[in-house]
Amino acid sequence: MAPPTTDVAFTPSVKALQQRLGSRAAYARLEARGGWQSTITPELAAFIAARDSFYLATASAGGQPYIQHRGGPKGFLHVLDERTLAFADYAGNRQYITTGNLAENPRAFIFLMDYGTRTRIKLWGTARAVENDPSLLARLAPVGGKPRVERVIVFEIAAWDANCHQHIPVKHDEEEVAALRARIDELERENAGLRRARDAR
Repeated sequence: MAPPTTDVAFTPSVKALQQRLGSRAAYARLEARGGWQSTITPELAAFIAARDSFYLATASAGGQPYIQHRGGPKGFLHVLDERTLAFADYAGNRQYITTGNLAENPRAFIFLMDYGTRTRIKLWGTARAVENDPSLLARLAPVGGKPRVERVIVFEIAAWDANCHQHIPVKHDEEEVAALRARIDELERENAGLRRARDAR
């Protein structure tokens, strides 16, 4: 019998702490059902397609962690199949910490956040840098060729989980704020017109 997918995060040390602090029984029931999901549902695919940024965590062979922000147009993180994500890796500050880490330790983690709906998704898996696949690069590269793409990062999902929304502040992106402002302007014009009509009576 395969171990539950939650074992990717619930190490013996984590389980011991869960036991001491009283949450082990609940997570044991989750493990008995197989753990977290490991394939991309239509709902998750839609959530991913709406994101314009995320965080990618890697670690060196010695365990030194590193987190890097990735941004692009909505949908730049692509679903290739039910267990695979990929994105174009744009040219940056040339530190190459993420790609260097992946060269010696493929374990990786993606953190997706939607502040507007207070939704966060965590994805565990492995990742690799792909530099010599012109067809994949062309498929994932941004329209117009800018910014410059150096490689593709392919992420294979081992497990994913949707956290509760507790403690997530509500924030809206620029596009959403612009739409709200336009709606407010529209309502203010409508209100002014109603006032003028009332005063003319």
